[in-house]
Amino acid sequence: MTRDEKGAVVVTGCSTGIGRTCALELVGRGYRVFGSVRSDADAESLEKAGGPGLTPIRMDVTDHDSVLEGAAAVGDALGEDGRLVGIVNNAGIAVYGPLELLPLETLRSQLEINVLGYLAVTKAFIPLLRRDAGRVVMIGSSSAYLTPPFLGPYASSKCALESISDALRRELAPWAIDVVVMQPGAVITPLWDKSIESGDAWFEGLPEAERRLYEQGYGAMRKTFRDKSGRGIPVEKLARRVAEVLEAKSPRTRYRMGTDTLGYRLMAMLPDKVVDAMMAVGLGHTRQNVVKERG
Repeated sequence: MTRDEKGAVVVTGCSTGIGRTCALELVGRGYRVFGSVRSDADAESLEKAGGPGLTPIRMDVTDHDSVLEGAAAVGDALGEDGRLVGIVNNAGIAVYGPLELLPLETLRSQLEINVLGYLAVTKAFIPLLRRDAGRVVMIGSSSAYLTPPFLGPYASSKCALESISDALRRELAPWAIDVVVMQPGAVITPLWDKSIESGDAWFEGLPEAERRLYEQGYGAMRKTFRDKSGRGIPVEKLARRVAEVLEAKSPRTRYRMGTDTLGYRLMAMLPDKVVDAMMAVGLGHTRQNVVKERG
């Protein structure tokens, strides 16, 4: 089966990590892949790695005109007979920190990229998906159903993505367009390393009086992030599952991956105050410690 016969897939956020690995996995399976990047250097690197079956497209998911131009470029490349069988919404960032201290502009950026960006891309490609009952895959997170302290920005974006995906799935059902959410736990990807570095720089730059308010709990959570970044799901495993979802005859609406996902789901079944207490003690973010620090 040729690439034209198998169909095309659009993958966003292909500079590194999940997006790049998904794009290469799909090319290896015989799909024609369009991978979004934001720089010429990333486009060149992606094209070199993927070969003739992978076409980089310049697209910023937060720029409406850029998204429309990307969709138009894919439409022109496919022509009237080309088939867009799927899009993989992956482009995103991870912001963490105490909500009291994070600038609202930082929170807006998190939601703009991880929520509105996913929706903007999906909206732009729906006409092409509708022609052949294509499929939408959203890269979500297990953080959507259990939010640790200091992960509010990222987790809220993934919670919103769940609701948007549910609405899209039900609205697009008459055209047999499936909308599937991937809910992995920790994934070994550069995303969290970058987030930790930028988060550290921001936190250390706070006034000392503000920093001391959250130093104990924030420091413990940061250590958890660092530990998880090196022992999560291999990104290749997630990419293979995404490909399987695109190829499944009748996919589920959600796919959960990772051993930590089970723990999250079990904790989410407990009373809220029990979970609150467990997290507070685990991170040392308790009234006793805060009073002790203040004293």
